Amino acid sequence: MFFYFFVGSFCMEMVSVFLACVAGACFALQAAVNGALRGTLHDGRYAAFFSICGTIITAAIFMLCVQPPLPALAVMRSAPWWNWIGGPLGALIVLAGATLAPRIGAAAFIASLVAGQLFCSLLLDHYGLMNLPQQSITAGRLMGAALVFVGVVLVKYS
Repeated sequence: MFFYFFVGSFCMEMVSVFLACVAGACFALQAAVNGALRGTLHDGRYAAFFSICGTIITAAIFMLCVQPPLPALAVMRSAPWWNWIGGPLGALIVLAGATLAPRIGAAAFIASLVAGQLFCSLLLDHYGLMNLPQQSITAGRLMGAALVFVGVVLVKYS
């Protein structure tokens, strides 16, 4: 019984890792596409704007198709302020991709993005911020982050 639970749990974890890799590939494609749109439009701000319009349209179509129940107004009001900053943060990421990917290249942009994500994630985990489980910074985790930083330098300058 334990074997089947372990194998099933491991397989689900690997599927999750695979899906995260697919999302990462979409991130790289998005940066390249938005960078190309910036070149066509000669303005990263409009590239970001039109990309986000596409996001809103896609999300609206998805919600119309799935039709999940609307959360209660009291539940939405009870959410901490920081629960609502995902959209603006996403807009900043899209704008950064549209503006920076054409300057430094898709690989260096994504590597730098991952390094920033990892550094911030280590701090979020270490302090257990934003309802995340607390996971202390260890030597191994710091070494992993350092290797990512080395990877950014290698991707950009080799």
